[in-house]
Amino acid sequence: MKKGDEFEGRVVESKYPHAGVVETPEGDRITMKKVLPGQKVRGFIHKKKAGLLEGRLLEVTEPAPNEVEPVCPHFGTCGGCAYLNLSYEDAIALKEQQVYKLLAPVFNVQESDWTWEGIKASPVRYGYRNKMEFTFGDAVKDGPLELGMHRSGNFYDIITVDQCQIMDGDYRQILSLTREFFASRNIPHFHRLSHEGFLRHLLVRKAWKSGEILIGLVTSSQMPFEEVTPLLDAWKERLLSLKTEGTITGILHIWNDSQADAVLCDKLDILYGRDYIQEELLGLSFRVSTFSFFQTNSPGAELLYETARSYIRDAGEGKGGTVFDLYSGTGTIAQMMASAADRVVGVEIVEEAVEAARESAALNGLTNCRFLAGDVLKVLDTIEEKPDLIILDPPRDGIHPKALRKIMDYGVKHLIYISCKPTSLARDGQILLANGYKAVKAVACDQFPWTSGVETVALFEKAD
Repeated sequence: MKKGDEFEGRVVESKYPHAGVVETPEGDRITMKKVLPGQKVRGFIHKKKAGLLEGRLLEVTEPAPNEVEPVCPHFGTCGGCAYLNLSYEDAIALKEQQVYKLLAPVFNVQESDWTWEGIKASPVRYGYRNKMEFTFGDAVKDGPLELGMHRSGNFYDIITVDQCQIMDGDYRQILSLTREFFASRNIPHFHRLSHEGFLRHLLVRKAWKSGEILIGLVTSSQMPFEEVTPLLDAWKERLLSLKTEGTITGILHIWNDSQADAVLCDKLDILYGRDYIQEELLGLSFRVSTFSFFQTNSPGAELLYETARSYIRDAGEGKGGTVFDLYSGTGTIAQMMASAADRVVGVEIVEEAVEAARESAALNGLTNCRFLAGDVLKVLDTIEEKPDLIILDPPRDGIHPKALRKIMDYGVKHLIYISCKPTSLARDGQILLANGYKAVKAVACDQFPWTSGVETVALFEKAD
């Protein structure tokens, strides 16, 4: 087959993330995104390299035997969820299979027993999101104002997701009110090509335990200041009139004149209340600001972190000594380790997250936690303490090879690796195993129900 050729076939294998292998009647095997095992599909060859075929989906001609009717009307159009056309049990079974397929070839290289513990279901399946980032735009060129998510596979088109099922009713109210408010006043959105317009993003965070809500409107500065102030005052009053289940504790105006289609902050004004919410995980309190990294599923985060703690207990570490929490975010793991360790050192590149971690540690009365801002690769050279245990929770792309080398050079008996991208864990795990570590066990945690995302916790041990 060559590029551009059309084909039909059945999906015979699942691959991370949200992809599969299509087998044609002629015996060709083609990798394709957004398909499920058991589906019969029609597509065309998009890419051919080194004998490997990659296809693009044209249509599903026959559903998989286990497909169900999705509960969300936006499914298939919005690019958020991947598996709403499966039962929850089938969806997480598929994720478990994908993660195991990535890890097993790496971890099985050694002649040692490692345990695959399957996947842990999320405690909450719908309305679990504690953070949403919505984009202003239009669904068709020069069409009416939309506020929501990118259309699946499309960089420009935005669709209003006012019936999204992974966020709760408060988010849907805030989304609908905001879109209608600015649409009725003909306020232009920021165009990604011309870089002209005012409205860019709407950020909403809601604490699971306290119900506190933080709302941030991101705009350019392309509107006269004397017009901006009354406009945002009116929007604020409309928001405060909503009958939400949670309590709006902060409304922010964030200025961003960057040409990049990203949520950035040149300046932040507090229109109402304060610029953070208070969240609680496993009995500890955390101040979460607009730009702080914090797990987006609070009940799922408790499950994830309790799983990590159980791995630490099983390793027999964490009682006394020094613990390094690298890529520490807002310091959740570090603070959970504080009661069992003499000292905990957290390292995080986002300064705002580090400041939030320090504030939360003070709020929780923890005096043995120290948080440092900077790149792990560079900050490790400045720390005098030597760790007895290292916990790794890197970003999606994993750990820089030079940083991983420094981490391995400490020679600690145990490493706990928490991964939000199993391909990165497989790559970094291969390096660990090639340098004196062995895999002990691993488990997946469904932190992001219905999406292709999945967290994985793995325990590595220094070989004798």
